[in-house]
Amino acid sequence: MHLQEQEHEQQKGANALLQNVTVIGAGTMGRGIAYCAAVSGFRVMLQDISEAVLKNASDYISDEMKKAVARGLLHESDMEQALGRITCTTDLREAAAGADLVIEAVLEDMALKIDVFKQLDESCPPHAILATNTSTMSPTEIAAQTKRPEKIVAMHFFNPAHKMKLIELVRGLETSDETVQTAKEAARRMGKETVEVNEFPGFVTSRMNCVIGNEAMNMLMEGVASAEDIDKAIKLGLNHPMGPLEMADLVGLDARLRNMEYLHKMLGEKYRPSPILVKYVKAGRLGRKTGIGFYKYD
Repeated sequence: MHLQEQEHEQQKGANALLQNVTVIGAGTMGRGIAYCAAVSGFRVMLQDISEAVLKNASDYISDEMKKAVARGLLHESDMEQALGRITCTTDLREAAAGADLVIEAVLEDMALKIDVFKQLDESCPPHAILATNTSTMSPTEIAAQTKRPEKIVAMHFFNPAHKMKLIELVRGLETSDETVQTAKEAARRMGKETVEVNEFPGFVTSRMNCVIGNEAMNMLMEGVASAEDIDKAIKLGLNHPMGPLEMADLVGLDARLRNMEYLHKMLGEKYRPSPILVKYVKAGRLGRKTGIGFYKYD
């Protein structure tokens, strides 16, 4: 069989396996991933331990789809069908039971992720692929806690997940080629581009983003320039679509601090969190989600 024929057969097999997507965690990333999957034709189970978070996620997804309809990016009938494909639950076992692909989007805390993956390993069908949306942490370490390490992969979406085009696919030590191929096919069906990364702390984008953002924070702390002018310089001078301080506020300063602490532990001094980042998190200035970070928001 020729290579193209083999790839076609692999794609057909991946399509056959990919019908039901479960998203664990209905926060900023989880709700965006659920949106992507539902609009792309997957049946979606969105799980979170909090009813209030699930309600907020459902409202957000509905509002974002209505905006897409108003802009001519989505037909109203497609929106109604997509919303009808999403089911919300607080029961992880129920969410996992029929999954073909699970995408975990909980906090960047290894102990929490391992606990979630142990439960998923017990509750998901044997064929199911388990993906973590981590931006820095080891899929190998997560996989080692399951009985299916070959079916564990990182699928790192970017915020906002329903708008950003890239997914980093990160192989763990035992991740199979078939698992990567299926993850690529899921990404393709969601309208995403992928890059394949061999596991190393921080992958590609998080390492670069954290270094740039941390240096911007240090410059702000040192009085080199205002937050507005630092971001303007990076956008207009280096052609970045968003300034590093704006980006940190969007991601959440608490999430950025967790990432920096992990990278500092794993990769050394150049990832030591800026003192101003630590101070802002202690003060509860977490960015857009609290209305104040490096900027104030309505």
